[in-house]
Amino acid sequence: MLPLLILIYLAFISLGLPDALLGSAWPVMHADIGASLSAAGVISFIVSAGTIVSSLTSDKLVRRFKTEKVTTVSVFMTALALFGISCSNTLWRMCLWAVPLGLGAGSVDAALNNFVALRYKAKHMNWLHCFWGVGATLGPVIMSFFIAEHQGWKAAYRVIFIIQITLAAILFFSAPLWKKAVSPDENSADNTKTISNREALRIKGIKYALFAFMCYCGYEAATGLWTSSFLVTQRGVTAERAALWASLFFAGISFGRVLAGFLSAKFSSQTLIRCGCGIGILGTAFLFLPGELALPGVVLIGFGGAPFYPQMIHETPKRFGKEASGAAMGLQMACAYIGTTAVPPIAGLLCDKLSLSVLPVVLLILEIGAFALSEKTNGGVQKGGLEVV
Repeated sequence: MLPLLILIYLAFISLGLPDALLGSAWPVMHADIGASLSAAGVISFIVSAGTIVSSLTSDKLVRRFKTEKVTTVSVFMTALALFGISCSNTLWRMCLWAVPLGLGAGSVDAALNNFVALRYKAKHMNWLHCFWGVGATLGPVIMSFFIAEHQGWKAAYRVIFIIQITLAAILFFSAPLWKKAVSPDENSADNTKTISNREALRIKGIKYALFAFMCYCGYEAATGLWTSSFLVTQRGVTAERAALWASLFFAGISFGRVLAGFLSAKFSSQTLIRCGCGIGILGTAFLFLPGELALPGVVLIGFGGAPFYPQMIHETPKRFGKEASGAAMGLQMACAYIGTTAVPPIAGLLCDKLSLSVLPVVLLILEIGAFALSEKTNGGVQKGGLEVV
């Protein structure tokens, strides 16, 4: 199964490539298409909405068409959307292409996460999400190169399109690898029981998991978006140093997931989540300190939060059962994207109405909330398993 695992790693890099493209290109892009600076929020919202919808439908699609076909078509849709954006000269066309971009991303994310959770060890889940970070980092690097070389943002989008369409072609011809990874009993007559999203929502304890994903992903997104501004305005850090330390937040996540992959062989998922949340809470506490004493907190927040997402995902089949894992995974991915989409603007609104000084308080509430909800989810498992009620 090693060749297939390598292919899935590549798919996760591909999944991350488009995620930061819009933000890195928008300062140039919005002037070229005659859009306002704030219009990026409209495009981002459409992508997020599409991702949420496709996450919720991913289980039905996988059951009908299998993971390899859903992944291949989703990557192809993403590639097509990127090419469409590269040909767009108006905001409405860009918004139109944002629809398949979001739909493709959500389906492949939920489908691959569930496939890996069912068949591979926890270390691979951590490392896969680290590879997503590699893709999310490479996207802006490619964009900055083409802008610096005066070839424009469209050329960068087309390069990412070529990468995505190449991966879609590789996935198309990799069907035998996927079939080898599926055990015969998975397609047997005894394995026909399916659980819908509505039925999955009735599983005892799943709602705690859904809100845990919402809290953590909102916490991570709000930290990435607002920390630099907080350090400059509230702690007197220079813009250059604030930008550097904000980038180290993402480096902390990547390094933390590499380390968590190794530690998962020795420690349970819940132990890693508990330790990580403890480090994250400590990091958030650092933000209350004056001046540059707050800076280490940014790295600790990223490093501590690193195991939460992949370990929670990997526990899904164990907590909710293999029959429900597909639906549960789609619901969790949808709630994760809701948190990522909704929490940063809400946090920004609070900071605008009050002051950016409240950011550490908001982050602390979200981190403690994610930890408490994770414990509640785990408590349901410890008490004899989660049952449909």
